[in-house]
Amino acid sequence: MKDKRQQIITHIIQNEVVRNQDDLIKSLAGKGIIVTQATLSRDIKELRIVKKHDENNLYVYSLPEQASMMQESNDSEVLTTEFSGNFAVIKTRPGYAMAIAFEIDKHNPREIAGTIAGDDTILIIPREGFTREQVAMALSLYIN
Repeated sequence: MKDKRQQIITHIIQNEVVRNQDDLIKSLAGKGIIVTQATLSRDIKELRIVKKHDENNLYVYSLPEQASMMQESNDSEVLTTEFSGNFAVIKTRPGYAMAIAFEIDKHNPREIAGTIAGDDTILIIPREGFTREQVAMALSLYIN
């Protein structure tokens, strides 16, 4: 069921203008799929769906390959990385934070306990006993 639901979500994102989770829930319901917000959030994270600005400068959901086509090839998704204490804060282009945080969490580097992502900001929570330099080195494997 999950694979089929995610295939349908992918189809919807590719073929419809989806601005938020409510739009996506309604579109899924129109196709006979009832889903909770929590399940949809997990699907969005797993599918690495991001929010991008459309031609009207409004946010729309986009698949990673669609997002990369919309972005110029020389632009970086990550704008800045800075530390506060041992915490790292990564600023991204709007809509990229969740996908980048997913990549970091998916690889589960030993230096990083986890991430918290918003639209354009990621908080990196390091594991005890690792220095800023070690965390920065681990992050360099997943961000440019």
